[in-house]
Amino acid sequence: MVRWQRSLWLFFLPSFGLLALVLLWPLAYAVYLSFFDYYLGAPERTFVGLGNYAGLLGEARLWNSIGTTLIIALGSVGLEFLVGMGLALALYRLGTGARVFSTLLFLPHVVTPVVATLFLKWMLAANWGLVDATLLTFDIEPPDWLGSPFWAKVSVILADAWIFTPLVMMVLYAALQGLDTAQIEAAKIDGASDWRIFRHIIVPALIPAIIFTISVRLMDVFRFFDVIYVLTGGGPGTATETITMYTYQLGFRMLEVGKASALGVITLIVVAALLFTINRTLTRIYRRGDQ
Repeated sequence: MVRWQRSLWLFFLPSFGLLALVLLWPLAYAVYLSFFDYYLGAPERTFVGLGNYAGLLGEARLWNSIGTTLIIALGSVGLEFLVGMGLALALYRLGTGARVFSTLLFLPHVVTPVVATLFLKWMLAANWGLVDATLLTFDIEPPDWLGSPFWAKVSVILADAWIFTPLVMMVLYAALQGLDTAQIEAAKIDGASDWRIFRHIIVPALIPAIIFTISVRLMDVFRFFDVIYVLTGGGPGTATETITMYTYQLGFRMLEVGKASALGVITLIVVAALLFTINRTLTRIYRRGDQ
């Protein structure tokens, strides 16, 4: 590295300092607190080592919240990806008027998630909500959207998908703009069907965008809080209590800051392992497509 290139590191220091202040320092402090039995406002902290981690891992509530988080995360991200991919392909083939439709389809993402969730909560209200009223008009008995453990999970997944599918759609639609149309035209001339073109040309070309989209959305869903808090509050019971909701209960309701910090570290490890597995699998598929 030449001398003038070394001086470029000086331009990196302000950004690194800001990153350390707003991200690395809170993370390090949370890891530090996770080794203590500490209640918010208490004058003393008792060092317990890995006691908080052992206590959490032995709780059925933790494993239930992890299972609920995985169900909601995989369900919502999977639905967002399928619908977003379909809409992106439709806009790509539409050509004229795509900008107008993409703007209209992106509108749900512009609305603040809390406001959007309040609107959905009104729509799903029992008996007099828009959805129930419409179903009753056709003599269809509506399910208990927010009162049944199963349908509450479905409602949360649909709410998250409605809000964030436009983001997935726009990312994939932008990636489609960089496709090599010559390959598609050559495949059509050779008699390839639309499915073969999609499977062997479009999907491999979109793998980097797919990895990015799935990674970002999974990280978002694992810190999913506002939509669940407004829509179900984690209920009925603990049916929709995710890891983030459980962390909130520990830290701000029970004031067990040490235990909540340990749960935050566990969440970080779970998310990192899940993202590593998914990214590695998709990267292998991408490399096979290039060979």
